[in-house]
This record gives sequence, C-alpha cells and structure tokens, in this order.
Amino acid sequence: MAKKPIKEVIHAKGIDIGIYTTDFENEFISLTDIAKYKNIEEPNVVVANWMRNRNTIEYLGIWEQLYNLNFKPLEFEGFLHQAGGNAFTLSPMKWVKETNAIGMVVKAGRGGGTYAHRDIAFKFAAWLSAEFELYVVKDYQRLKKDENSRLSLNWNLNREISKLNYRIHTEAIKDNLIPAELTKEQIAYKYANEADLLNVALFGMTAKQWRDENKGKKGNMRDYAGIDQLLVLANMESYNSILIDKGTPMSERLVLLRELAVKQMKTMQSLNLDNLPGNFTAEGIEEK
Repeated sequence: MAKKPIKEVIHAKGIDIGIYTTDFENEFISLTDIAKYKNIEEPNVVVANWMRNRNTIEYLGIWEQLYNLNFKPLEFEGFLHQAGGNAFTLSPMKWVKETNAIGMVVKAGRGGGTYAHRDIAFKFAAWLSAEFELYVVKDYQRLKKDENSRLSLNWNLNREISKLNYRIHTEAIKDNLIPAELTKEQIAYKYANEADLLNVALFGMTAKQWRDENKGKKGNMRDYAGIDQLLVLANMESYNSILIDKGTPMSERLVLLRELAVKQMKTMQSLNLDNLPGNFTAEGIEEK
C-alpha cells in the first residue's frame, strides 16, 4: 500500500514553501515556491534558468549517483556536455524522464509544481540568494524541531498509557493465574510469560529473542516501539486482562490477541501512523 504524503509549509521572507514526505526522513521541497522569491508570476522560468547551468547539472548528477542505484550516467554525461551552451535547455520533467532521477519530482494539479529533495532545494535557494537560503534553512529547522517535539510527546504519552495498562494486566494475572503456593521466582516467570504472550502477538518475538538480536541496545523492545505499536499494545493489555478474567486459555488468547494486533495495526496504517519512528513496523505482524 502506497504511503500517503505528509504535507507541511515553511515560510521564508514572506514566501510560503510547500514540503511533503512519506517517511519523515526524505522531505521534498517545492522549487516552484522557492522560485517565487525571484519571479512570483513565472517561477517555472526561474527553475528552468537554474537547470541550464553546468554547475547545477553536475551537482544533480553527483547527488543521484550517491543515492540512486538506477540513475543513468550516460544520459547525465550527455546533459553535462551540453550544459552552459546558448541553445541548451532542460526541464525538470525531461531530467527525471531521461536519467531516471529520484531527487526531483514534478507534480501536476493543485499544489503541484517541481519538488526536489531538501539537499537540492537548499542548493537552488542558495543560487537565488545566500540570504534567502538562510531564511529557508532556518524555518525548515524550526519545522523539524516542532515535529520532533510533537513526536516525542506523543511517544511518551503512549508509553505511559502502556505502563498503566500493564498494571491492570499484572493485577489480572495476580488475581486469576497465580496460585498462592508459587515461589517468588515462579511468580516472576508467570508475569514474564504473560508479557511475552503480548510480545509475540504484536512483535513476533519474545523479549529474549529481541535481546539476542539487539545486543548493543539498552532497554527492551517496547522502548524502541513506534507510537502506533504502543497504542495497540495498550489495547492488547486491556483485552488480555478481560480474557484472563473470563478464564480463556493462553493458547486461545494468543490467537485472539494476534488477530487484534493485525487488525489494529492495519487501521493505524490507513491513518498513516506507520510513518512515525520506531524500529518495528507493521510488517512485523502481517498475517502469514
């Protein structure tokens, strides 16, 4: 399933500049909007003039060779050879089509125009004006700071919700699954066993399996979970408490919890929450 783009806007010297991303790592910034700093009526002319420049073609080609395994170097060399000539013209669409470039995207329709990876967009802004580039970068950094603050707050909130539900979960285990004659070691094992039931249902592995595969990391798998997974985990703990109170066997509870995890993670994907950070993804709980 294709990921929905997340759209944002930054502001520089009175110009609104559109940004979109699908992974919160690779933002594409509107060159069309940036170009309005020089020509608000015909920004595409400004972009076209920039792309006639030999230094521009050289930079674009080097960027693609670093990040794009499917880039076509022969076509790039052809454009580089012609760049700077009086008769040379090159549109973003032609560049993408001929070289299989990924650093630029041409979007049609409302809100469309030429977008470029942030590396390229900053280079374009610097070509227009060193001062303008600083304003663009400054507000971009402001956006990223705000974004990281929001994500951190949401992650911590869901982690706390998960902890509260874990307390409810352990109370249900104590009241229904732990006979009085068990030793402290046996009781601790019972709690860990129930926690791993949730781990397997959501993450597809036990806590020990995760530690064995991530020996250099501190904490546990839940500390590295995404916001969507923590929210689903909190729901699973509540649901498991109800199942324990009803006397449902562990084998049946695992199946029911797995079904809940898959269903809710798919719902999260449809809401585009799968783009939020975390070492685990919804792919980890896909039905086999």
